[in-house]
Amino acid sequence: MDVEEVSRRFGVGAGVWLAGLGARWGLEVGEVFASGGSSVVLRCRWGDGRRAVLKVSPDRALLGRQAEMLRVFGASGRVPAVLAVDAEVGAMVLEEVVPGAEAVDTPLLPGLWGDLLAALHAVKPPTRWPWDLRGRLDEAFVRIGKRLAEPEIGARVGLAAWERAARRCGELLDTQTRTVLLHGDLHLGNALDGGTRGLVAIDPKACVGDPCFDAVDYVVDGAGHDGVAARCERVASACGLDGDRLYAWSRVVAPMLVISYLTHGGPERAIDELIGLTAC
Repeated sequence: MDVEEVSRRFGVGAGVWLAGLGARWGLEVGEVFASGGSSVVLRCRWGDGRRAVLKVSPDRALLGRQAEMLRVFGASGRVPAVLAVDAEVGAMVLEEVVPGAEAVDTPLLPGLWGDLLAALHAVKPPTRWPWDLRGRLDEAFVRIGKRLAEPEIGARVGLAAWERAARRCGELLDTQTRTVLLHGDLHLGNALDGGTRGLVAIDPKACVGDPCFDAVDYVVDGAGHDGVAARCERVASACGLDGDRLYAWSRVVAPMLVISYLTHGGPERAIDELIGLTAC
């Protein structure tokens, strides 16, 4: 059992803790599969031999919300099935998506994205669902906006561009005429190749809002490649979305993606195109 990464997050007793989870749920726990900012994922075998993943997180509330959101989307067949969860200890077991390559690493056609969105958006939002797109984006603008104070960020993403994006966001939210249950964080790293079942979405931040929002990350991924405008036209057609609204959403999220690219070393051609989208 590979516990080094889990021990770093959870302390020296992680091995015993994982062994206890394995015994409780009948799991054979294997190597670390992935590690993110708030969780560690390990490969495992469910009791009946199925391939699965064990996700553990010190943020128990977040993990509990993710489990709830995955179960809500379960009827779509486009999210991993939740096999077990204990939010009090910060652990859940999901089916492993096979073959599981991230969409960012595979050739991707707009039609595949359209099929995924159609399946997810067909799920009816539960009554009084507590999260909406406005709240999600209000939080994002505050959290990410703090980074404008960093010299290397502020030199490329000015306050005026940030405020324009926030105004555009407000205008789009104020003019929503159709809302659906969104995945809420559908970037290409959160869509996996599920083989014959198509793309499978992971790590939802489910909220109610404009269906265009779930397509916008795929659109802005065209920056520096086929171009945002061209990608927008193809995606809008494949997903049955309003192309003008989808393009407007790309202008909202463009400065956020610029900040991500500046942080993680994104391509300069893409950064230049995205900065152009933030202009008045």
